[in-house]
Amino acid sequence: MILVAGATGNVGSALVRQLIGPPQRTGTGAAVRVRALTRDPARASFPAGVEVVAGDLTHPESLRPALEGVRALFLPSGTGEEEAVFAAARRAGAAHAVLVSSITVLTHPHLPAARENLAVERQLQDSGLAWTVLRPTQFASNALWWAEAIRGREPVRAPYADVGLPAVHPADVAAVARTALTEPGHRGRAYALTGPARVTARRQVAAIAAAIGRDVPFVEMSRAEARAQLAPFLGAETADAVLDLTGGDVNDALLRVRDTVQRITGAPARSFEQWATENAAAFR
Repeated sequence: MILVAGATGNVGSALVRQLIGPPQRTGTGAAVRVRALTRDPARASFPAGVEVVAGDLTHPESLRPALEGVRALFLPSGTGEEEAVFAAARRAGAAHAVLVSSITVLTHPHLPAARENLAVERQLQDSGLAWTVLRPTQFASNALWWAEAIRGREPVRAPYADVGLPAVHPADVAAVARTALTEPGHRGRAYALTGPARVTARRQVAAIAAAIGRDVPFVEMSRAEARAQLAPFLGAETADAVLDLTGGDVNDALLRVRDTVQRITGAPARSFEQWATENAAAFR
């Protein structure tokens, strides 16, 4: 049994489908028993064959039923209770955990969120569980931030219009997680994950426009304008970190296109254009 926490998120939902369905793209592996963790099973929808259980990662004591009989688990970082979750999983008899961290632990270790992710990685490594850490770069699905404006036929406004980052498709993060959970050779490994090419904000908007079949205006903002929009709901420190990572403080490690997805899964990484086509309905 594999437990997928964050099973309604962009990566978790893709992982559930990949685990329960036929072997993905590579033709290797086999379907396995999958248990999806969600706070409210009544409101969640999963493929047939998935066992759905209630639980909250911020309350590890709620996970006891979900962990019963689990041999491996997948979870995202960011709840603040990961150490207790790892301990609960080990007590329940789980052997292996796959953790989604962030590439910023390599590229921008000075940022607070990167330090927090690195601390969680170390908690997993010290937990007694076998471990695999995934370190994705910017998600292609971050473009959903623009969905409301595009649906309303308003311009997309973003800073650093022509800084290209190798955005990764959430399904590729899920594909690497699936491989790590179901195939040997990935325990004790940390994988930096990117898409197949750098893609600028301007090009992302053009790809979305092509996917929905109409023009989408784009307006480049200054950093100060973007910060004024982000700071009220993210906080000043997080807003500055987001702006650094999207163009204000990029470095070779953040810009580097890596072949990890293809090496691990045997299939090429999906492009941003593919993500835009698959998610066109969100922008119409």
